[in-house]
Amino acid sequence: DLQICQHRAPTCCTKKMEESYQAAVRRERTQSIQALNFELKYMIVGHITAFQEAFESLLRFAENRTSSLFETAYRPMAKEAAEPVKELYTDISLYILGAETTVESAVVRFFDSLFPLVYSRLINPGITDLSEDYTECLRLTRQDINPFGRYSKNMVTELSKSLWASRMLSQALSLGIEVINTTEHAALTKECSKALVKMQYCPHCQGLTLIRPCVGYCLNVMRGCLASVSELDAQWREYISTLEYLTNEMAASHDLEIALTGIRNSINEAILHAQLNGPQLSATVSAV
Repeated sequence: DLQICQHRAPTCCTKKMEESYQAAVRRERTQSIQALNFELKYMIVGHITAFQEAFESLLRFAENRTSSLFETAYRPMAKEAAEPVKELYTDISLYILGAETTVESAVVRFFDSLFPLVYSRLINPGITDLSEDYTECLRLTRQDINPFGRYSKNMVTELSKSLWASRMLSQALSLGIEVINTTEHAALTKECSKALVKMQYCPHCQGLTLIRPCVGYCLNVMRGCLASVSELDAQWREYISTLEYLTNEMAASHDLEIALTGIRNSINEAILHAQLNGPQLSATVSAV
């Protein structure tokens, strides 16, 4: 009554032993795949952790540099500017981690909040206190008045290039973990189980417990077993190439460190531009 290990010679196997062998090969294949995948996942998780630690450290450093700019050069507005600065770097962090936001919206929000402070503390320091309505009016009309010239737009352009590569790398690494987790649980077909039993355990039925299958035979069986996921091979190779491209970009023209540490200078230049055009801005604001 044997279904798999059929042989003309006498055999010591029973149908129940065949069923045990099938359970064994499923367990062994799953454990082997999980062990191999664990190494790969461990490596990718290590990269994710290292990347997040690196950009979080850079963000803290860049945020501290920006805060120190206000504390040293623009002390009259330093206390009130602390919240917009914090929000800017929080938005950047969320963007890199894949949140549904954009670099442009983060920068626009920051400069919208900054304009009332620059207007009342630096351009017109005689204003003791702006009403909430006036402050909101300044904030809402900032983009039309354009007090910071080209510097706010330049900041969007420069940050977008570098942060895009960082965002894509973060998402790509996470995607790799998802793909591995999905393929790890791919079920073995009945045909695969039978082929594995035939290769690995049927010789036992003849007392040949120490014989190992030749490499070619083993590869052919495993190709059949993994046929359902083998079509991922080309896409996986492309995925690896994409990771290499992104890491190379981040080390070259899309350097995250240069982009983040450059925020301080961009903000400083934007504020100086507004100060230099103070009288004209005051006239424009009055008209608005």
